[in-house]
Order: sequence, then C-alpha cells, then structure tokens
Amino acid sequence: MPPATADAAATDADLLAAFWRVVAAHGWTGVTMRRVAAESGQPLAALRRRFPSPLALLAAHLRAVDGEVLAGTVDDPTSTPRDRLFDVLMRRLDALQPHRPGILRFLEDLPRDPLTALWLGGRLPGAMAWMLEAADIPSAGGPGLARAHGLAAVWLSTLRAWSRDDSQDLSASMAALDRALDRADRAARLLRLDAGAADPAPGMQPDAS
Repeated sequence: MPPATADAAATDADLLAAFWRVVAAHGWTGVTMRRVAAESGQPLAALRRRFPSPLALLAAHLRAVDGEVLAGTVDDPTSTPRDRLFDVLMRRLDALQPHRPGILRFLEDLPRDPLTALWLGGRLPGAMAWMLEAADIPSAGGPGLARAHGLAAVWLSTLRAWSRDDSQDLSASMAALDRALDRADRAARLLRLDAGAADPAPGMQPDAS
C-alpha cells in the first residue's frame, strides 16, 4: 500500500472509531458532524471532504468491515462451505468488537429510525454476497441472490445474539451462528439451491432427480 493510501486508511479508521464513540455517547440521532470532528481531532472542513454525512460514515464502516473480512480470508481446500461461512461471519463479528458500545447503541436506536433501517436493509444483501464469495460460494444470478438473502437472515440472527453476548470468547454468538446455519441448511435443502461449488454446502446439494 503506498504511503499516501496507508495514511488515508489510517485517517479513515480514526474517523470511524470517533464516529462510533459519538454514537455510544449520544445515540444515533445525536450524531452530528461537528461532534465527530471534535472527537476525531479533524477539522470540520476536512471531514466534509471525506464524509459529508453520518450515513456516509455508516456506509464507510460497512465497507471497512467487508474489507477486513475479505483481507483475512485464506483459501482452505480441506474445509466445507459451511465451515467457511462460519469462519467468515465470526470474523465479521470480530470486526465489530472494537466499536461494540457504539454499535449496541445504534442497534438500540435503529427501530425508531425506519428510514435508516430501510437504507441498511438495501445494502445488506450486497455485503452478504461478498461474504459468500469469501466462503467460495457463488453469489451471482437468482440462486446467488437467494443465498445472499438467506445469509442476511443468518447474519441478523447472529447479530442479535452478539448484542446480548458479553462473554470474552463470544461463545453464545458462536452457538447462535451454528444454529442459524443449521436452519439455513434446511431451508436451502427445501429450496434445492445448488451452491455451484466443487463441494456444495450442506443443504445446498444439487437435486439428483
């Protein structure tokens, strides 16, 4: 990574950390760009050039989480697609941990902001398509879209468990993810979704008939 790019990435990470501290302290509706600038130590004009709104910061956070998971993906030909999905989503939770207080406050506030909830809902399948790709499961076409929506349901169920999980090892979150993947396997089997991979995920096997 060129030095200028590395500096920009570090600045963005600092801004996002400041953003989540502001959310933790003031709630989602209490976020102002002036507060984020003050918390981050960045001039307000500089923040405007990079992130023009709280939603832009939220979108940047989503991209950063995707990027962190994808950057940490290592090919493992001995693993099953289900194992890879488990690993991908647990690493996604790991990416949330540094900002846990702010994210928990945001999740608490979100039901009172349906427009932001809709905005997030529209972006979640795209993020889950990237998680499928990280797990080496095809995400293209109608079957891929169905998988992405199914994985979104798995993620939301796991996120709810994570929001209540105060253990150091996130054991309750892991157990919830395991159960959610089991439900997704059964649904995929019912819908006869072929993962299209060399080793289809359990419940995503092609129809033999």
